[in-house]
Amino acid sequence: MANKVTNSILFQGDLKKQGPYFEGWYFKSVSADEKTVLSLIPGISLTDEDPHCFIQYSYVHSGEALEKELRTGYIRYPLSAFICNRRPFVLKVGNSVFSETLVSVHLEDADFQIEGILKLGHFQTIKRTPASPSIMGFFAYIPNMECYHGVISMNHAIDGTVAIGTKTRDFTGGKGYLEKDWGTSFPQEYVWIQCNHFQDEGTSLFFSVAKIPFRGSSFEGFICSFIVDGIEYRFATYNRSKFTLGLLTDDRIEIEVSHASASLTICAEVLHGGALLAPTEKGMNKIVKEGLSGIVTVDFTDKKTGKNYHDVGNVAGIEVVR
Repeated sequence: MANKVTNSILFQGDLKKQGPYFEGWYFKSVSADEKTVLSLIPGISLTDEDPHCFIQYSYVHSGEALEKELRTGYIRYPLSAFICNRRPFVLKVGNSVFSETLVSVHLEDADFQIEGILKLGHFQTIKRTPASPSIMGFFAYIPNMECYHGVISMNHAIDGTVAIGTKTRDFTGGKGYLEKDWGTSFPQEYVWIQCNHFQDEGTSLFFSVAKIPFRGSSFEGFICSFIVDGIEYRFATYNRSKFTLGLLTDDRIEIEVSHASASLTICAEVLHGGALLAPTEKGMNKIVKEGLSGIVTVDFTDKKTGKNYHDVGNVAGIEVVR
């Protein structure tokens, strides 16, 4: 159990247990020129009515004259098509394989195909301690929560090409991101922001705030990891950080997080959203809009050193569910 808690990438579930239960890995890849974004989400959905595994995909390509090619899809497989090895971690869904070092994707969705191999570089991981074994802090140890979250790599290099539809897209020299979720359902209300394409190539951001059911009641919980100059700053409910919402619409979010040592303001703008399916206790049946190439502006202050940092990030992943 402890090994699972400290290694979010591992399969946390049990195919033999009765649902409702879901688990999904989010592999995001962005080309070096930032014109192509491909996100692949392998996972399982266990319900009495419809147990199955799946691969979701979202793809956006920015062509000339600012036109956008956008495609999302959900490909179902029987549970027998889900095979997950623990050490080393290797996940196989259908003919596609996902690991810590590569993604080999082979998808057919009606008249649309995705096929290719991407090599993954060294993962930029977050800080972990016995008291805070994952991005969820001590909440990672609490059983029967609605949704658990793991941030596996804030940033890593990718190399390879992928045939998407009728075009071959080159991801050599690009960047990747990897996270996952598992539990019984996504939160009813949440905001999620991810970006690792700032002007400073080493800067990465993850942020999420959600309404979290807990012991018959609920609370607003948030987590934020911000990496700049090789240092991770963690803002979260569990370390007594403060969260202020300045603006929240379907297309724009303005928030501030802070604690005694640092403060961070995030302004996020949703662009070119695609429809994805999210889990509920009834299965993968909730439609959410994910911004695939949003813009994120950050203003950071290290209160101990007085250092100020400003940057703008592109091709950000953004979801607003209200």
